[in-house]
Amino acid sequence: MPVFAELRAFFRASLVDPVRSDQGEEPGPIRRRRVVTAATLLAGALMLGWSLSISPGDPLFYPATVGVAAIWVVGAFASGPLHLGTARTRDGGSSRSLLQGLILGALLLALFLAGAVLVGRVDPLRAPVDSLLAHARFGSLPIVAAITAVNGVAEELFFRGAVFAAAPHRWRVWLSTAAYALATVLSGVALLVLAAVALGLLTGLQRRVTGGVLGPIVTHLTWSLGMLLALPWALDVWR
Repeated sequence: MPVFAELRAFFRASLVDPVRSDQGEEPGPIRRRRVVTAATLLAGALMLGWSLSISPGDPLFYPATVGVAAIWVVGAFASGPLHLGTARTRDGGSSRSLLQGLILGALLLALFLAGAVLVGRVDPLRAPVDSLLAHARFGSLPIVAAITAVNGVAEELFFRGAVFAAAPHRWRVWLSTAAYALATVLSGVALLVLAAVALGLLTGLQRRVTGGVLGPIVTHLTWSLGMLLALPWALDVWR
């Protein structure tokens, strides 16, 4: 059917067939990138774990989460050059992957919201998610949304930019995903770690295909802002 052919062409273009291979780096810059990314990962994970432990409504949450974003951004640019990347379209042309990122982020968002409808009926699973959403409920939603966007961009610059480039070529998708999930472990929220694995794998494949961070950034922002705004509704469907 034409619909399935279109979908197959879209996923091959956005997640499977690389536009071009990343340019190699000399051993010296690679070693430096790996040292910088390892130090940044440790500092960012500790800062993230602390920021998520702050009580909802505490004004300290805002500068703490901005601090996490600052760590990711500084580490990303200190590690070496970053690239926006180029996407392959279904007809063989090229683009900046904005539309692809938007579609992929929306598909992942729909999948997670469907799962949230089920999680909303299981109190042990729902309680940790409610504690995360409480920062938006008891704080300023516009400010939380802005911080969510800033952190989304910062995370992609670091994990799909610096970490991806620092990893051995054949393991880049898997190691950047594992590093991203590892950074969320200190949050103590299992579903947040699961979300990091799913989002990290999707954006890692985009990074491999496009050679840059722009597509992953668009996907991340679509998913994270959508989750912030729609997740409370999905959790409460059965109430």
